[in-house]
Amino acid sequence: MENSHPLISVVIPFYNCAYVDQAIQSVLRQTYRKFEIIVVDDGSSEHKTILNPFLNQIRYISKENGGTATALNTGIQSARGELVAWLSSDDIFLPEKLYKQVTFMRTTGADMVYSNFNLIDETSQVYKKDVGLILDHRIDFLKQLQKSCPVNGSTVLLKRDLFTTVGWFDETLKYTQDYDMWIRMAAKFKMNVLNESLLNYRIHDKMGSKKYLKEQWEEIRMIQQKYKGMLARLIHCEENGINGDCE
Repeated sequence: MENSHPLISVVIPFYNCAYVDQAIQSVLRQTYRKFEIIVVDDGSSEHKTILNPFLNQIRYISKENGGTATALNTGIQSARGELVAWLSSDDIFLPEKLYKQVTFMRTTGADMVYSNFNLIDETSQVYKKDVGLILDHRIDFLKQLQKSCPVNGSTVLLKRDLFTTVGWFDETLKYTQDYDMWIRMAAKFKMNVLNESLLNYRIHDKMGSKKYLKEQWEEIRMIQQKYKGMLARLIHCEENGINGDCE
């Protein structure tokens, strides 16, 4: 990261979410001030007026409904920042989230960093702290990817250029586009974890992971099967100290 204060593009996919104002406000409260906010309205029919007070502080992109992956791709493709963060419209960044992650990336040389996080309820009260899965070693991270997604997408900060290598979010995946992406990135890049909760992750009845649990598990099993061989080879190389291309 050549620039000590790079521009960060924060992409917020928005679809009929009543909490989007809290998400935007949490970015505006960041101690790190060099950012842009890109709200991608994925064909919303509700709660759009919530955005009105923020229209002079965000870049607003409206599109037909296509799912989270399409909204993320639209936002990232229009991003001007060297770094990209993703914030779900019902989640909240803690004030030092961007500052601490930029500093951490600079000191560790990571291409991507994710962090720990807290759980909040519908009234934004924290009811469980530090619930993330912290994997300090690459081999442990790769082994966990065989079983589940250890990364909360809203905790991530990464270099925008990474997408040039691995491609965009898979728009055929409605619920697990992040799991698929982190596997593809882990094969190519240095992904570090910051063991500090920098996000409040909201649990509520209307969230997709509750409403579409069966469909989500079908996608998870499909992804695990798709990358089974690649992850096994990556783990073999890591265990045996092989530095070549292991994909």
